[in-house]
Amino acid sequence: MHLEFKLRYRSIIILLSGLVLAATLSAQVGLGLAPMRLEMRLAPGEQHSGMLALTSDSEGAVRVVAGPLDFFIDSAASPQFSPSLDSEAEYTCRDWLAINPMEMELPKGVQVPVRYTMRVPPSAAERSYHCAVGFTTLPTAGELQSTGLKSAVRIVAAFYVVVGHPAIDGSLQQLALQYVDSGQDKGWRAVVSIENRGLMYFRPSGELEVIDASGAVVESANFVPMPVLPRRVQQFQFPLKLASGPGPYTLRARVDLGGDEIQEASAAVSAQRPAP
Repeated sequence: MHLEFKLRYRSIIILLSGLVLAATLSAQVGLGLAPMRLEMRLAPGEQHSGMLALTSDSEGAVRVVAGPLDFFIDSAASPQFSPSLDSEAEYTCRDWLAINPMEMELPKGVQVPVRYTMRVPPSAAERSYHCAVGFTTLPTAGELQSTGLKSAVRIVAAFYVVVGHPAIDGSLQQLALQYVDSGQDKGWRAVVSIENRGLMYFRPSGELEVIDASGAVVESANFVPMPVLPRRVQQFQFPLKLASGPGPYTLRARVDLGGDEIQEASAAVSAQRPAP
């Protein structure tokens, strides 16, 4: 992840699109933003304006700069942001988005309104589009004069724009059981892959069940309403306890993709921990 400053920064990113990732690098710097997800249906050539509310709980005044971003969700269900992504070129609304003001100073505890305008070009094709706006803190005068690693905090609002009435076209693709042994992340997890074949994003809702050899449901978990963006396969991960220990299990998923049917899939799996 890259911030276009001449100094080196550590960036913390927040996206709220059914999922939340939140962190701050310093207890002295914190930003708040509402709303953090905006969804709208617009016609070609139409525009829509609204307000975002930006706040700071920093000890003193903070300078913030705004900028449009592309994003996607990676295989670990983490949002990835960039000023421009070739992979999102067909689906980005980044160039349609205008923000005012682009740079501002936030006093502590004061809510600053930020106006946004989404202008859909007349030539926009029928499909869903997505982009984001990031608000990033700039270094203070003291930080500019000091040496070493400078800190920055970024908070992000996601935009989803639907042009026309594109149909939802998705399906459950695969259910798998994996053993993870990576640092503090250790144990079993189920992975459900969902394909979006269409041009309209959707957020699956439903449940994953883990069934033991006797047919009893020993674990269940709900799908996090994470967006599956157009023309890709998205993985949903479910940490499991598998308290019954090694042996055969069945994974069963029931999912509503927002269409006219509930999709169901199951897979026979075996929990055998890999040898060291």
